[in-house]
Amino acid sequence: MSAPIPVVSVRSIVLSAPGRGEDLQLRVSAPVEGHDLPIIVFSHGHGSSMDGYAPLAEFWAGRGFVVIQPTHLDSRRVGLLADDPRAPVIWRYRVEDMKRVLDNLDLVESAVPGLAGRLDHTRVAAAGHSFGGQTTQLLLGARIVGPDGEAREDMSDQRFKAGVLLAAGGQGGNNLSAFAAEHLPYLNMDLATMTTPTLVVAGTNDRSPLTVRGPDWFADPYFLSPGGRALLTLPGGEHLLGGISGYEAKETTDESPERVAIVQQMTWAFLRSRLYAGDPAWVAACSVLDEPNAWGRVECK
Repeated sequence: MSAPIPVVSVRSIVLSAPGRGEDLQLRVSAPVEGHDLPIIVFSHGHGSSMDGYAPLAEFWAGRGFVVIQPTHLDSRRVGLLADDPRAPVIWRYRVEDMKRVLDNLDLVESAVPGLAGRLDHTRVAAAGHSFGGQTTQLLLGARIVGPDGEAREDMSDQRFKAGVLLAAGGQGGNNLSAFAAEHLPYLNMDLATMTTPTLVVAGTNDRSPLTVRGPDWFADPYFLSPGGRALLTLPGGEHLLGGISGYEAKETTDESPERVAIVQQMTWAFLRSRLYAGDPAWVAACSVLDEPNAWGRVECK
């Protein structure tokens, strides 16, 4: 893989968000050169913010993507109280945040010095980790299932042409733990309608209190959706997949630069080849993993 392009990163870009309770803040990371740049809109995990996930954002931007990171209302820096009326539908605000970014791409471009006119608005991907993965699933076509067993409204956005799910939860229903079913009913997901081409990334040691199953739950979006085109499995990987949430992040329990490098390279390659028909990046990346490698394995359908 070629050396990275220098990156400029601008934080605290503000988008007006009537009805949200406060405006939406973004970080944008972009290569300092290049035109017709593809876009990744990234949804962070619960409690994080636009300043998280630097190992991913910097890698993607250094190899030609513009990475836009909104700070959702569940971020620790927002400090939303448990009894806030927005809390029960926080998932909906998250989806709206991601769509608001695309609705205001011209404004986002103009807020970053030297970026205006350099984005390709037709090549856009959504990516997310953990709760951000559930947000991304909804944008890619998955549906929340109500107490009556019926799927709720379609919240997908056709502007997203590809997706990456990092440690995103699987099918709902009987797969959810009693705690998740009672307190987080929006995790009752139906993946059968998720049709956008997607790479699913899961760790074999990712054990979650949200499911009665084991780490295989996180592979559901690959096996149970028509859009799940590839599954990257990380042996020994836990919920932060080696440390994708930040450099020297204290919450990382499976710190592994090698594991993070696999996630960086494979996610970049998948999105590159999905957004540019005929691009060889994904085939080349998969051929490397076909060699004896303890850090990851990939399967496709």
